[in-house]
Amino acid sequence: MKYTEIMVRYGELSTKGKNRKDFIARLGGNIRKSLKDFEDVEIHPNRDRTHVTLNGTDSDAVINRLKKVFGIQNFSPMLKVEKTMEAVQAGALEMMKEQLKPGMTLKINTRRSDKEFAINTDTMNRELGGFILDNFPDNDVKMKNPDITLRVEIRSNGIFLTSEVINGAGGLPVGTAGKGMMMLSGGIDSPVAGYLGMKRGVEMEMVHFFSPPYTSEQALAKAKELSGKLAAYSGSVQFIQVPFTEIQETIKEKCPEGYLMTIQRRMMLRLVVALAKQRGGLAIFNG
Repeated sequence: MKYTEIMVRYGELSTKGKNRKDFIARLGGNIRKSLKDFEDVEIHPNRDRTHVTLNGTDSDAVINRLKKVFGIQNFSPMLKVEKTMEAVQAGALEMMKEQLKPGMTLKINTRRSDKEFAINTDTMNRELGGFILDNFPDNDVKMKNPDITLRVEIRSNGIFLTSEVINGAGGLPVGTAGKGMMMLSGGIDSPVAGYLGMKRGVEMEMVHFFSPPYTSEQALAKAKELSGKLAAYSGSVQFIQVPFTEIQETIKEKCPEGYLMTIQRRMMLRLVVALAKQRGGLAIFNG
């Protein structure tokens, strides 16, 4: 299905009161960053929702990116058609051919913000529903909990059809809760901590301690790979590689063996605190 627009809904952002405008602006910036590879895509953040105009860009590729943007509750791909009943019927028929299977139930839900459009909501619901049933005799209309709800939005600039609601990543836009320093190892705990922090709006910088020959090149590569996976949820992340071999050898030489791990971790924390002060970090995260 070649959609023309994606409508993004905010969810939790709608509770932010006087700060709502700043949160929406940050989300719009994060969406632009996530979709920067798609040159023809346009992003239009508004108070109640953001509209992503595709301008011919593959909708599936854009949808896969939007699924990973924190701050999006859900979104719907939409098809824009001309403001005639014939165009609405043709567009709805194309969508239902892909989605409506035998035995499934359907509901038409029309909203008309353009009050000058001649067809009112009840007439649109009735006529479009009848048209679809004529073309799909194995299906039926159901007003409560149908399998598919076909939404028709009549706006001043066209009529928009949608029948899918795709869940987003939820949470808050990355950057709305300040910056944090993530102590990133090669295990699973630290990237999960980073993910959960980013979901609450924290911009993360990844700090990895590299101390050859005690740690391998494979461990460094794994940390960079994990940073890349987390970057998909924020648009980009800063990876900071800290050389730690000299400190580790000094600790091994001068400290009792039973305290080596504790002192090494303490030194790592001291270094991350110094980096946070230097780079504007407000908190330290680890696994």
